[in-house]
Amino acid sequence: MRRPYPADILVLFGATGDLAHKQIWPALYSMARRGALTVPVIGVAASGWDVDRLRDYARTAIRESGGSPRHKAWRRVEETLQYIDGDYRDPEVFNALRRALGSSRAPMHYLAIPPSLFETVVVQLGRSGCAEGGRVVVEKPFGHDLASAEKLNDVLHREFPESNIYRIDHFLGKEAVENLVYFRFANAFVEPLWNREHVASVQITMAESFGVDDRGRFYDETGAIRDVVQNHLMQVAAIVAMEPPIGQDADAFRDARSIVIKAMRPLTARNVVRGQYRGYLDVPGVSPRSTVETYAAIRLDVDTWRWQGVPFYIRAGKCLPVTATEVVVQLRNPPDFLFKETIIGASNYLRFLIDPTIDIALGARTKLPGQELVGRPVELAVTGESGPVLAPYDRLLGDALAGDPVSFSREDSVEAAWRVVNPILDNKVAVHPYDPGTWGPAHPPQRRVAGAAAGGDGPEVSGISLRARDRALCIPTRD
Repeated sequence: MRRPYPADILVLFGATGDLAHKQIWPALYSMARRGALTVPVIGVAASGWDVDRLRDYARTAIRESGGSPRHKAWRRVEETLQYIDGDYRDPEVFNALRRALGSSRAPMHYLAIPPSLFETVVVQLGRSGCAEGGRVVVEKPFGHDLASAEKLNDVLHREFPESNIYRIDHFLGKEAVENLVYFRFANAFVEPLWNREHVASVQITMAESFGVDDRGRFYDETGAIRDVVQNHLMQVAAIVAMEPPIGQDADAFRDARSIVIKAMRPLTARNVVRGQYRGYLDVPGVSPRSTVETYAAIRLDVDTWRWQGVPFYIRAGKCLPVTATEVVVQLRNPPDFLFKETIIGASNYLRFLIDPTIDIALGARTKLPGQELVGRPVELAVTGESGPVLAPYDRLLGDALAGDPVSFSREDSVEAAWRVVNPILDNKVAVHPYDPGTWGPAHPPQRRVAGAAAGGDGPEVSGISLRARDRALCIPTRD
């Protein structure tokens, strides 16, 4: 693997946009305060602004995120901040950027712009010489399907080697997701249980209690599968299922994730439930005849020695009862002939709450007081990790500037993920209505999920239900 090298300047395309306002300027401020932003910043956009207005925009974004743009560290960033305004199709914009780069030998170009502009900007970077020695950071979505993802990768590779392409997926920068990696491989008791002999299922849920709101036009071109399943949640599934990396370098970790995604069986209609909350069609920007899903539940099969026959259930949806993201590794029940009780459901599991807080819990059973040998389910939990937590963009921007690609998606894993979902895109599966505040469609007809054995039937995907229980979240399976 090549030796990582730091970038010497950051070029932010889309510097006046919504993503920059909500995520990037606050992240750059946080990095500056902790001494992690040591390079000049050049903003590029087509807004008719000048550098003073860009400074004001960045200060507003910082204030709204709880920061203070008067801090001396941010003042130092402002002193070297530059701005280039103009149409991305105009070669003179990139000639001006080439002049602004000066003696830079390792610029980092962050494309915080709509995917439709990626090719235009990348081609212009190459023609102007701005791509030389540089790296590029690309925001998701990485394509709209397999064909468009392959085309996007071809475009990027014309000007940048794969080692200098950083596809940013903010889930891989979440503290809780990194904690999942650490927990798996830092605790010796986990490995003997982490296989098809002891795991009954893996369940990953990303629930949102809110709707599409003001993102109607974008969401109606995307849907839940493209928006969060194909990228965020399949990457989390890969972390759960991957083998121990062979070494500590970035390629070892990315190889391990990629191998798992390549082993995921392409989806069929039997493995998918799609839903749309009632009221979605009234959202501005949404087609009145839209069949885009706001809820998706899928069953993944991972064809490896470790996971053969273990279902991976992934579910994501809007207007559900809570906002939370959770991974549950459900263990098989022990034999029940010793005690005079019937255990309903499964009691043994490992639960990782990713949002809104960071929790790790072990599900177990303990005896109830009294003469009878009967018990109750309990959780042994580590709740609400203390200490400073880096925001995902703060962490990932720092990694990209430092040249550390471990938390970024690689070409092969992106295309492999599209191969999994490609067969069920574009209305291959009917969409069913559901009421806001419920857990999605109520058992759509003919939508049973293929079981582990050929020709067998497993539980309905929509039958998995996330429910609030005290401060915890639990996803029980239903046989």
